[in-house]
Amino acid sequence: MDNAIKTINLTKKFKDITAVEDLNVEIKQGEIFGLLGPNGAGKTTTISMLCTILKPTEGSAQVNGYDILKEPEKVRKSIGIVFQQPSVDDILTGLENLRLHAMWYGVPKETRKNRIDEVLELVGLQSRQNSLVKTYSGGMRRRLELARGLLHLPNVLFLDEPTLGLDPQTREHIWKYIEKMSREREMTIVLTTHYMEEADNLCDRVAIIDQGKIVVMDAPDSLKEKVGGDIVYLKTTAADTNKFKEIEEVSKIEKKDDCIILTVKNAGEHLQEILEISGKVERVEVRSASLEDVFINYTGKEIRAETGEGGIVQRIIKERTVR
Repeated sequence: MDNAIKTINLTKKFKDITAVEDLNVEIKQGEIFGLLGPNGAGKTTTISMLCTILKPTEGSAQVNGYDILKEPEKVRKSIGIVFQQPSVDDILTGLENLRLHAMWYGVPKETRKNRIDEVLELVGLQSRQNSLVKTYSGGMRRRLELARGLLHLPNVLFLDEPTLGLDPQTREHIWKYIEKMSREREMTIVLTTHYMEEADNLCDRVAIIDQGKIVVMDAPDSLKEKVGGDIVYLKTTAADTNKFKEIEEVSKIEKKDDCIILTVKNAGEHLQEILEISGKVERVEVRSASLEDVFINYTGKEIRAETGEGGIVQRIIKERTVR
């Protein structure tokens, strides 16, 4: 399968700050590829260079076979973009926004109406197309931006934090649209996100980016397998962590205050053995490894601060560091 995007030592510096450093990525045609990382990791800068909004300081890249430095106009005509910040005009109707965009991107007049009708149906906004955008909810505006990005049938669609600030239900609806676009149109989709579940549910491959560098890249399931097993949380003050070393399936042991965090292969089969040597346990939680665990494993920190106190797992993740 041909590559839709290829970067070679792509680098962007802002004075003394290196936002993106020596990025080397190949993204296949029709792939949903995710850049996963916290705010400030370099995700938006990377997309901005690939979209020709920013010029790289060093290195190069090709998008749809076009050089981002030598052929920026051809790159722009072949891509769609949904920016992190809202960019639709709220004093126009949804339909007027799409008509304006169609003219800007040179959608032929004879096919313009059909294309607008298609994308409105895709994102479920037919009934509100004549309403002013300022009357739209946040989710509706995001769907309109998706429709606008698709209007000229781009080969590659860039989505910068496509569901940022949306409620969980609307977020899941957006996920369905993204999957449908990729499946039905064989469109290459590159999205940035700091939502773990978004990357896990949508992406064929994920690159975890931190401080401008890709620290690991693979399919979500493969990344989780690399963590080495399930995660067991024990709230106890009595356990001797050295005893857990006797269990062959325990690959990692961490201690934080009155909590012990174990990485265990097939934890369900060995939970009884773990509990027998744990002393008095006030609480135990067992779950499969997540992309959150992958991120912490490779970067030594959480991807984002959780809001609210949450459960024991959230509180531990907020405070823990990798030893």
